[in-house]
Amino acid sequence: MSDAAIRVLVVDDQVLLRGSFRILVENEPGLTAVGEAGDGAEAVELARLHRPDVVLMDVRMPVMDGIEAARQICGSPETADVRVLMLTTFDLDEYVYAALRAGAAGFLLKDTPPAEVLAGIRVVASGESLLAPSVTRRLIEEFTSRPEPSSRVAHALVGVTEREREVLELIARGLANDEIRAYLHMSTGTLKTHIGRLLAKLGARDRAQLVIAAYEAGVVTAQSPSRRGHTP
Repeated sequence: MSDAAIRVLVVDDQVLLRGSFRILVENEPGLTAVGEAGDGAEAVELARLHRPDVVLMDVRMPVMDGIEAARQICGSPETADVRVLMLTTFDLDEYVYAALRAGAAGFLLKDTPPAEVLAGIRVVASGESLLAPSVTRRLIEEFTSRPEPSSRVAHALVGVTEREREVLELIARGLANDEIRAYLHMSTGTLKTHIGRLLAKLGARDRAQLVIAAYEAGVVTAQSPSRRGHTP
C-alpha cells in the first residue's frame, strides 16, 4: 500500500450497523469510506465503480449474499485487487469455508472491538490474511468430515519442495511468520520467497487459501499434532 488513504466499501443490510461501520472508518486517520451497500449485488456494482482497497462485507444479506458477492468481486479481472473482509455474527458460521474459497481475505465477528476492526482492515489492505483462531478451528472441523484429500490439490503438490511443504504445514497450523522463521531458522526474505512460490504453485490468492489447500491436500489433518510451542 502507498501513503494514500485505504479506501473502504462498507456492505451490510442493517442500516444502523452499516452506518456505524462507515463512521468508524471515516473517523480513522488513513482510512476513508468510498461508499456503502445494503446487499451483495449492490456491493459488486460499487466495487467495480469505486475500486476500493477493502470491502467490509456482511455474510448474510438479501438479493445476493456476501459469499457470492465476494466470488464475483475476487473473480473479476476488474476487481481482482480488491480485498474482501467478511463480517459474521458467529465464529462458527457455516459459510466460513465457502467464503474463503470465494476469495475472501479473512473474517471478523461483528462484535469485534472497533480498534480490532480498523486493524483488520489495515492487515488485509496490506495483502495479508486475517484468520482468527476460531476461524482456523472452523476450517479444521470442516476437513475432519472429509476422508480423502483433494486429488487436484494433491497433484499440485508434486512441484512443491520439502521446505515449502514444511512452510505450508506451519501456515496451516496457524503460526505467524515470526514463529515460522524461528521454527525453521530462516530469514524473513527466505520465508517470503517460499510463501510466494507456494501461492504461485497452488494457485492460491493469499494465506487464507494456502490454509485451505494444505487441508485439502492432506498436508495436515485435524488429528495432526500442533507445532505451536514445539522446539525443533
